Amino acid sequence: MPNFAEQSVIIGQEEAPQRPPRDSLERRAFRVTAVVLATLVGAYLLWLLVDLLLLLFACGLASLILLSLTNIIRTRTNAPFGVALGLAITGLVALIGGAVVFFGATIQSEFAALTAQLPEAWIEFQDRARASRLGAALLERAQSAAPTNETIVNAATSALAAVGAALSGLVLVLVGGLYLAAQPTLYATGVLRLIPSRARGPAAETLDAISISLRNWLKGQALGMVFVGIATALGLWIVGVPAALAIGLVAGLAEFVPYLGILVAVVPAVVLGFAQGTETGLWTIAVLIIVQQLQGNLVMPLLQNKMVDLPPAITIFGIIAAGILFGLPGVLLATPLTIVVLVLVRRLYLHEEKQEVLASSA
Repeated sequence: MPNFAEQSVIIGQEEAPQRPPRDSLERRAFRVTAVVLATLVGAYLLWLLVDLLLLLFACGLASLILLSLTNIIRTRTNAPFGVALGLAITGLVALIGGAVVFFGATIQSEFAALTAQLPEAWIEFQDRARASRLGAALLERAQSAAPTNETIVNAATSALAAVGAALSGLVLVLVGGLYLAAQPTLYATGVLRLIPSRARGPAAETLDAISISLRNWLKGQALGMVFVGIATALGLWIVGVPAALAIGLVAGLAEFVPYLGILVAVVPAVVLGFAQGTETGLWTIAVLIIVQQLQGNLVMPLLQNKMVDLPPAITIFGIIAAGILFGLPGVLLATPLTIVVLVLVRRLYLHEEKQEVLASSA
């Protein structure tokens, strides 16, 4: 993983010292005007290229994952960087391929069962709800607000287009992350050379703080996703909910966006649970509440030494703000983007040292 501070020192040693030019009032006025105009034009161009910038940010996250695995391998084996990176990529491919081979058939059958049982479960859920006055009133309101067939078709078409765009974007992220991870020093040096020499040192420390904070967040978030997926699947299986493994898998993957995993699991789990009986439905709700409470009050506090200490309120409002500004890609990348903003605020506005910024990280 590149150390921006070290690269800044190397660049400074390579560059020859320059004598500052004599300044005048006209020169200063021209410089201020040029800076203001360039800032406005640059901000406009950045807004036009926001999708590309989000893609580059996602590529950077992918490269951080590869570089973290590479550093672990190098620390334990003393292998050269290229060999360690190759082993990290091979290990990830083998892990994903092995999971597909060993669990692919099971997961496919689970999702098939989930797809087949949800419509019937929804009908049975409606029948049970109509047995009570409150349930009947809620169903009537829900049906009056239900979308038309045309709206459903348009939504399905948009969803399919979004899935296609997401898959193509995922391929670009993986390829871009691989290129960034293969030559981290080259790209780190290129970024630093764009920064004026007098600001290069502080900027390098800020970039180091961002890199370390994101790496620590990825570690903790990965552990949190594993916990949510396993705990949800195991709990639903114990209380007798069908397709528990599929629901747990979806919940674990969705937990990449904090608090989204349990929310995604609620609807199919509760519908399938109440279709099995009122007792099973109530136990299903209890399982989801227990998993959410354990995740928020036990697992995440224990992982605070593995990730950035990000207050829940800031996380939630960060997700909302990123979704409003950037849509679905913003929601997916909201938490790491919030971490970057917090590091920049603490470094540039509060003038905290690098060690202070990283004090809440591992």
